Amino acid sequence: MYKKVLLAYDGTVDGRRALREGALLAKTCGAQVYLLSVISGTGGLQIAESVVSGPMARCADDYRAILQEGVDGLTQLGFDPVAKLVRGEPVREIAAFARKIGADLVVVGHRKQSLLSRWWSGTTGAYLVDQLACSVLIARTVITDEAFNQALGKLNETAH
Repeated sequence: MYKKVLLAYDGTVDGRRALREGALLAKTCGAQVYLLSVISGTGGLQIAESVVSGPMARCADDYRAILQEGVDGLTQLGFDPVAKLVRGEPVREIAAFARKIGADLVVVGHRKQSLLSRWWSGTTGAYLVDQLACSVLIARTVITDEAFNQALGKLNETAH
C-alpha cells in the first residue's frame, strides 16, 4: 500500500506521537521511511540573530539532535531511515520534500490551537493537504510504551 512514508518530526509530544504511529504503519507496509525536521524561520529568531550572533546556529544544533533522536529510534526498530533537516516554512518544506521523494504518505502530529492562534495562522493542516499529491495521516493516537512494544512485537512475529 505505502512504499515511501515521510514522517515530519520535531521532537514534541505530538511529533513523537506521529513518529510512533507512522513507524508502526510503515512497518506493517514494509515501507521506506523518511524523516524530516524543519527549522521554522520565525521572525523572532531572525530578529534575535540580527542583534546577537548565534541563536540560529544553536537552534540548528537543537534540531540536529532532535532529528538524530528520531533516526536512532527508527534504526532500533529496524528501519534505515533517510533523514533531512531543512530551514523554512514547515508546510512548504514538508510538501516539497514529499514531492522530491515521491512519498505515498506523509505523517504529521497535531497540536491543538486556540481560536485566536488559528485565526492568525490559518488552517495549516488544510494547507498541507492542498500542497500534497499523496495521503496525509494526522497522528493523534496516544500509543503508550507498552502498547507500542506489544504492537511492534506482533509485527515482528508476522514478519518471520
